[in-house]
Amino acid sequence: MNITVFGAGAWGTAVAAHMSLAHDVVLWGRDVAVLQSIGSQRENPRYLAGIKLSPTLKVQSDFSVAARHGLAQSDALWVLGTPMGALRQTLLQLLEIAPIEQWPALVWLCKGFEVGTGQMPHQVVEEVLGKPYGGALTGPSFAAEVARGLPCALTAASADELTRQAMVRAAHHAALRVYELDDLVGAEVGGAVKNIMAVATGICDGMQLGLNARAALITRGMAEIKRLAVALGAQAETLNGLSGFGDLILTCTGDLSRNRRVGLMLAQGKSLDTILKELGQVAEGVKCAPVVKQLAAELGVDMPITAAVNSVLFEGLSPGEGVMRLLSREARSEDAE
Repeated sequence: MNITVFGAGAWGTAVAAHMSLAHDVVLWGRDVAVLQSIGSQRENPRYLAGIKLSPTLKVQSDFSVAARHGLAQSDALWVLGTPMGALRQTLLQLLEIAPIEQWPALVWLCKGFEVGTGQMPHQVVEEVLGKPYGGALTGPSFAAEVARGLPCALTAASADELTRQAMVRAAHHAALRVYELDDLVGAEVGGAVKNIMAVATGICDGMQLGLNARAALITRGMAEIKRLAVALGAQAETLNGLSGFGDLILTCTGDLSRNRRVGLMLAQGKSLDTILKELGQVAEGVKCAPVVKQLAAELGVDMPITAAVNSVLFEGLSPGEGVMRLLSREARSEDAE
């Protein structure tokens, strides 16, 4: 396949490097110095320092040249590896290159809700393109481990069978397995809201509340995710899979999780501004929390953990007060809506 990956951050680079083991892959990014390093040293010094990338991975700093690598090909793929906040603009840039009738299969890697609109990635895509198109490659995955060639399993989520098959052909090789799923809404909600729960779990662990508390928080966090997903039209059972519990467990417990680190540093008393400067990368749970809180209110979905995290991040609530707010809730049935 001819594949272009747009976005040379950690995850975009890792996916591009993996796909290049079996396909003709071009990676585009805004940082020319990073691209030059990948091309000459086989390393992304900013996001994946110390990890040697596939020697077959090509780089391209010209957006239009990179895009045309996937045009006029019978078996090609465009992979949008940008953050959620850049998804809409990237789609608009691609429309300037070619009308949608000429596009190859499309997949996005970003997770979250768009700030301002509250839209999921597939909704942004549909609004920009005027029709449903493409799908999400998602699931429990740390970029550094995929870049190192360690085993991983992902979900190819799309309502379109041909798109799912394109994702499988592109990524299902070496140590990476890809499973098809037609519930795109469920996959996207799971991938987005788990970041908020990872912030909460980081606070829990940072305050040394114990493993019992962590297990309870993750489990009740999934209850919130399922309630929201179903309200948005997803299938509840989707959240039992890789894009649900799999991604939640990894992001809440893995030391490579940026969102978990946000929670750990909040528990240390650091300000959000300081935390984000120290991270130096996007932590989607921070951007996602207020959007999900608002969406839950509009849909009448009870999401107390999300509300508490949002209050700690943006409303001056201390981590300790956030914990007490959750512990003081009235008793209820475990399966209560």
